[in-house]
This record gives sequence, C-alpha cells and structure tokens, in this order.
Amino acid sequence: MPRILIIEDEPKVAESLQLGLREVEFDVEWAASGEEGLTCLLENQPDVVVLDLNLPGRDGLEILSTLRKHHENLPVLILSARDAIDDRVTGLERGADDYMIKPFAFPELVARLKVMLRRESNNNVLAFELADLSIDIISREVKRGDKGISLTPREFEILELLFRNLKRPVSRKTIARDVWKVERATPLDNVIDVHVMRLRKKIDDEYDVKLIQTIRGLGFMLSNEEQD
Repeated sequence: MPRILIIEDEPKVAESLQLGLREVEFDVEWAASGEEGLTCLLENQPDVVVLDLNLPGRDGLEILSTLRKHHENLPVLILSARDAIDDRVTGLERGADDYMIKPFAFPELVARLKVMLRRESNNNVLAFELADLSIDIISREVKRGDKGISLTPREFEILELLFRNLKRPVSRKTIARDVWKVERATPLDNVIDVHVMRLRKKIDDEYDVKLIQTIRGLGFMLSNEEQD
C-alpha cells in the first residue's frame, strides 16, 4: 500500500483528501504545517508527498527546498490555490514533480499520484528492453538485436532517460535538467538536438522500425508504435 504524506493546513481539505485516498488504498498521514511535515518525512519515509504552498511559518516552497536537500527523488505534488503561471513554474523549478490548482478534481489527483509512483518505481529498474533494443544501466551496455552499440556518456544518459519515460514524451527542458543538470533548456536546444540526432543514427538508421521519435511541440519519445 503506497504511503502518502499530506502537508496541508486547512483541516477540511486534509480530511477530504484522507478519506478519498484511503478509499483508493493509500496509507495516508497528515501534517498541518511544514515543520510537522518535515518531521513526518524523517520518521515515516512516505512514497509520495502532497504539499500545499500557503503554510504557517515556512511556506511550501521553503519546505520543498529543504526536502530536496535530503530526498532528491521523492515524488512531490504541489496542491495550491496559487494559480498564476509564475507560481506553477517556480514550484516545478524548485523541485516539484507536478502541480495542481485548488479546487481540483479528485480522480485527476489520484491519477497523477499513480503516475508519479509508477515513475519512481521505474527509477529503480537497472535494465530495459523495447522491441529488439536493450540497455543495461550497470554495465552501460546497449544492444539492438545481437549488435552492440557504442554510445558517448551523454548519448547513454539520454537513452536511459527515454527508457525511464517509455512511450511518454520527454521535453528538451527535462533532458537539460536530468542530463546536463541545468534548469533552463533554451540555450541547450541545439546541443540537445545534435545529441539526439547522433543517438537516433546509432539506434535507428540501420533498422526499419524507428524507436526514437520526435513529438512536435513536446520533445522526444522512445516507442515502437507509430504516432499520428
């Protein structure tokens, strides 16, 4: 049963979330302040966090920054009444994995939490396969069929990222953040495109089935299914 920590100072919202999430088989804990939430994080190690921004004392963004210093990969969904684009961008850039605005649709919240948990589970996988393409994270071995493929470190990291988001588009911004470790993608767009082009040449050029796809306006995706 996934463990979820709700950091929310509004009792009615917290009670509603607890009831609903327990009905869909989450183990739920509630903290009414950021400080209490950090204590719960250390003591109980939840699988996912739902974090409000308007908290007493230190606000949610401060709590998120502190959390990220100790729990780099813990999935965090911000649930806030702050609906400005700048607020959403700031929350995501500070380390949140997702951002929802109050009022919200409960089924959508549950769906997003499940996606985040699947993604986190996927982060522990050390080998992947798609069609005849395989990658071993430990040995850094890549094969298509029986043929070994030599990749540069950057190319390998991009391919790993595409595998960990299999059949989901990965934006240039995400590649910049996870591979180059920078927050802003735009200055790297051309560099990323060149690396993906070289990776695609090594992975796809000799084969009828193309696995690395460009999704216009969204980024790149690893899939053996043709896109419209």
